[in-house]
Amino acid sequence: MPLEETTPAGNGPAEVAVAEGAAAPGTSRQLGSRRRREEIVALATTSGLASVEELAATFEVTASTIRRDLAQLTTEGRLARTYGGAMALVAHSEASLRQRSGEAHAAKRAIARWAAAQVLAGETVLLDAGSTVGALALELRYTTPLTVATTGLTSLEALADVDDVHVECLGGTLRHVSQGFVGPLTEAALERMTFDRVFLGADGVTADQGICEAELEQTRLKELMARRAERVYVLAHAAKLGRRPFHAWVQLTQPWTLVTDDGVQNEALAPFLAAGIDVVVVDESGQVVPRTG
Repeated sequence: MPLEETTPAGNGPAEVAVAEGAAAPGTSRQLGSRRRREEIVALATTSGLASVEELAATFEVTASTIRRDLAQLTTEGRLARTYGGAMALVAHSEASLRQRSGEAHAAKRAIARWAAAQVLAGETVLLDAGSTVGALALELRYTTPLTVATTGLTSLEALADVDDVHVECLGGTLRHVSQGFVGPLTEAALERMTFDRVFLGADGVTADQGICEAELEQTRLKELMARRAERVYVLAHAAKLGRRPFHAWVQLTQPWTLVTDDGVQNEALAPFLAAGIDVVVVDESGQVVPRTG
């Protein structure tokens, strides 16, 4: 049964029926009000929008308790109220490519190995900017002959000295933080080409919304990239699944394949599988991990 806060006699503040930080019998999510509010802020910050219904179910309290929590957090300037929920007041700062290159290095290499094995000699492929796709470019040095078009400086550097790889640089406006090109010049170049495969990176990815990015300009470009290719792959290590760090989204309207590493939890994969999205999980050697159940 959801836990409701009660107000004691007198003018004191509302208290929780369970001692602060203690769990009620039979549940591990019924927290004291202060700790619950801290977790609400953390959840809104890491996952984006949070609805009253989702929060009530997560913390096993009533919707009215959550509404009071959100009202208090809004008053304190820690959240911004939205229709039916709340969102983090301060947007995430986007990590630079250099910072991201040091994160989940083994997982990115494993994903890159599997992705490279899908590319056949003689194909024309399109590479996004980003650290995981950059790792793929390094693997593609050994798949020749090949034509590679890319929006990322990392991929350009990886393939610049490979004689049997024809490289097309899709220029435009350089985003320094991601070391990738965006804008109308990039989009105009894409309109003149088609591709056997496109490999996209992501700041976050969900089954219902698609790819999460820092800026709307990136989402428009990635949608165009996907439309120009016969096969679409999204390369995202386990920590990016279900994340909503920003509020700009890439809608993938055609079939696509999510490629992730074996550090992923089953519950993180479940929404993608339920949505009919093709999911590939690879081990540290880049081999597919068979799904069970």
